[in-house]
Amino acid sequence: MSSKNPLISILMPVKNAEPYLEECLDTILNQTYINFELISVNDNSTDRSLDILRYYALQDERIHVLDSEGNGIIEALRLAFSESKGIYLTRMDADDKMHSNKLERMHAVLQDKGRGQLAVGCVEYFAESGIGDGYKRYAEWLNNLTRNASNFSDIYRECVIPSPCWMVHRDDLIACDAFNPNRYPEDYDLCFRFYEENLTVHGVTTILHYWRDYPERSSRNDPNYLDNRFFDIKLHYFLRLECQDTNELVILGAGKKAKYIAKALREKDLRFDWYTNNKKKLGQEIYGILIQNQEDIFAETVPKTMLPNTKKIIVAISNPSEQTNIESKLQALDLELGKDYFFFC
Repeated sequence: MSSKNPLISILMPVKNAEPYLEECLDTILNQTYINFELISVNDNSTDRSLDILRYYALQDERIHVLDSEGNGIIEALRLAFSESKGIYLTRMDADDKMHSNKLERMHAVLQDKGRGQLAVGCVEYFAESGIGDGYKRYAEWLNNLTRNASNFSDIYRECVIPSPCWMVHRDDLIACDAFNPNRYPEDYDLCFRFYEENLTVHGVTTILHYWRDYPERSSRNDPNYLDNRFFDIKLHYFLRLECQDTNELVILGAGKKAKYIAKALREKDLRFDWYTNNKKKLGQEIYGILIQNQEDIFAETVPKTMLPNTKKIIVAISNPSEQTNIESKLQALDLELGKDYFFFC
C-alpha cells in the first residue's frame, strides 16, 4: 500500500466473547479501508473465543491471534501493541461492532496532518433489552463533544474519548506511554494521557462505533470499573496537571462524591475550602473541614482577571439542574470550564 494508505493496527483483547465475537469480526472484515491488521489477544477465555479467532485467522491473513500469558485487559493490550506493525493504532472490543467506514473515516482526518493528532468518532449503544436513559444521555453528551472537537474541555466529568473509537499515530501513542501504566479504568487513564500530551482532537461527526450493552459487560461487573476507580484517576491527573499554579482548592457539594474527594485530599494533606447548599450540613465539620454556604463562594470570588491566583473549583454535584445553575454562576464570574472549574460528576 502507498503512504496514502498506511497499515492500521487494530488491537483487540478477547475474553469470553463467544456470543458476540463472530458478529464483531464480520464488521471488522467488512471495512472499506482494507490495509489493516487485527491483533487479537485471547485473555484466558474459558469459552470458544480462541477457536473462533483461530478459524477467522485461517480465512484472512490480516487476523493475528495471540494467547496472553498474563491476566487482564492491560496486559493483553501490551502484548497486542508489542506485536503490531501499523503506522496508526486503534482499539476494538470483542463484543462491539464497527461501522463499515470506521477505519477509513478516522484515517482520513489524520492523513497528512503529522504528529500530535487524535481522531475520535461518534458512538451509539445498542442492546436486545433496550438502552436506559443514563446510557443515552452519556452517548449524546459524548457525541456532542466529539462533533465540536471539544472532548478535553470536560475531561474530569466522564471519559471523553470513546473507547474503542479513536485512532492515533504510533509515535504519539508511544509518547503517551501506550499501555504501560497499571491504572484502571485503563481507557480513562489513556484518555488523560492523550490530554496531557496535548494531542489535537479531530472529531468525525457520524456514528462509527456501536457499543453493545448487556448484563455481563465488564464495565458493569468488573471491580476495576467501580466509581471510586474513576475518582482516583481524576484526582491523580487533576493534582498533577491543573494545580501547579495555585493551592486554592474549592469543593462544591457535600454528597457521597464530594466526601470521597474531600477525604482523598485530606489524606494528601492538601488544604481546601468546602461549600454546599445543603442546609442540613452547613456549619458541620467533616474530616475536620468546616462546611460553608455555597453562595459565599460566589460572593468571595471576583472575575479572574482581578485575582492574584485563580481558585481551582471542583464541582461534585450530581443533580443536572443544579450543575447548570452552578455553571451559569461561575461563567458570570468569567471563570472557564477546564481552567478554573471542573465537574467531577
